[in-house]
Amino acid sequence: MTSYKINAAELREAAPRLRAGDRVLLSGTVYTARDAAHKKLFELLDNGLPLPFELKDAVIYYAGPTPGHGDVKVGACGPTTAGRMDRFAPRLYDLGLAATIGKGERSPAVAEAVKRNSAVYLCAVGGAGALISRHIEDAEEIAFPELGCESIKRFLVRDMPLVVALDCSGGDIFKEGREKYRQA
Repeated sequence: MTSYKINAAELREAAPRLRAGDRVLLSGTVYTARDAAHKKLFELLDNGLPLPFELKDAVIYYAGPTPGHGDVKVGACGPTTAGRMDRFAPRLYDLGLAATIGKGERSPAVAEAVKRNSAVYLCAVGGAGALISRHIEDAEEIAFPELGCESIKRFLVRDMPLVVALDCSGGDIFKEGREKYRQA
């Protein structure tokens, strides 16, 4: 297990050296999108319309942050269960997405898309939304304001603590962890 400090813009380049279980402190631009936002993104894609952000080498964080207060840009911002976006993820990876961030396991189709596209799936710690929000330096709603907390936001994050869950070599922290447990 290795630790890395990586800028989101360099994640695609870094992906081949990352392995399931590695720790990452991610800085840079990250976009939020959950179920409802993914449905709207797919409506745009299916109708040949432009997306609110460039997918190539982007990072999507499956989160619906609560509103900020005072100088705090967002309130709690914990990860959503990633499996809820599994029906959307392969197409987005194929269109250039570099990474997704969520919690929990992914489907075999997502694991294959990560591998096929030299991308990664990163896990954030569930239940630590207040802690994660401390790593968000700026937040701007960029699409679908009618979705409330599920609108798409552009975050500027600094040293967001994550773990590589799926790597582009086929590593899977969930499968590997279960195997180690069986052997113990």
